[in-house]
Amino acid sequence: MVEVGEIISYYDMCTEEGVTLQRGMNFRLGKSYSVILMSVRPNAPYADRVEEDGKILIYEGHDVPNKKGGPDSKTVDQAQYTPGGTLTQNGQFYQAAEKYRLGEKPEKVKVYEKIRSGIWTFNGFFNLVDGWVEVVNRRKVFKFRLELTDYEAGDNQDVTIQLDHTRLIPSHVKREVWKRDNGRCVQCGSKDNLHFDHIIPFSKGGSSLVAENIQLLCARHNLEKRDKIQ
Repeated sequence: MVEVGEIISYYDMCTEEGVTLQRGMNFRLGKSYSVILMSVRPNAPYADRVEEDGKILIYEGHDVPNKKGGPDSKTVDQAQYTPGGTLTQNGQFYQAAEKYRLGEKPEKVKVYEKIRSGIWTFNGFFNLVDGWVEVVNRRKVFKFRLELTDYEAGDNQDVTIQLDHTRLIPSHVKREVWKRDNGRCVQCGSKDNLHFDHIIPFSKGGSSLVAENIQLLCARHNLEKRDKIQ
């Protein structure tokens, strides 16, 4: 199972989920959780953002597909229903948020973030706790609020992980670290099974907000380090 902070390829991400992920919003996919793909890179197609040191994700809903001869999807309202009357991905996530407001358990959402073309990182599991519609540039768009959780889906049961290790590292920090470390483990130079690692662990007061406290480690050196301050 992929670990929080692990850097993976698009192929590995699809292998992890057992499906070809062709869209950013994926409600359930036959599992106990949903999957979203996010990006806060410059020129990203949607206005996703991270707040409160990585504990909160505000995720933008997705546009209707562009059709030949039709209007630009960025100029029309995001849809809650398909032309056939079924819920879109926006609608399914919005309905799940409504159920939470009515007292049901929150939808668990597994979040992957795009770092650069073909390179993704697993940001952890979030609870979907709210959904609403905003008017942006004269059109209606969906917004979803997700809160970081210590949930992890096991093969046969749900287990928990240490929340201290799942604080999101800001995207600009990830990009800076990736460039600085040349996409390689700083210990051995490996380009495989990489993780974003806190030099001073988060649990010991280390910051997730500055590149100086983040480094790339391969799985072997990340496991060897654990919570030790080097």
